[in-house]
Amino acid sequence: MLWSDPDDEPPEELRATQAMLARLFRVLAVAVLAALVLSRAR
Repeated sequence: MLWSDPDDEPPEELRATQAMLARLFRVLAVAVLAALVLSRAR
């Protein structure tokens, strides 16, 4: 290599953001599933 590569590890901010987005996505998925189940139960 001609230059030193940066670490593959993303910065702390990015990792925190990704973790938050992943949590948000899971919560959204659960909420949608719950809404589907509740709407079918009626």
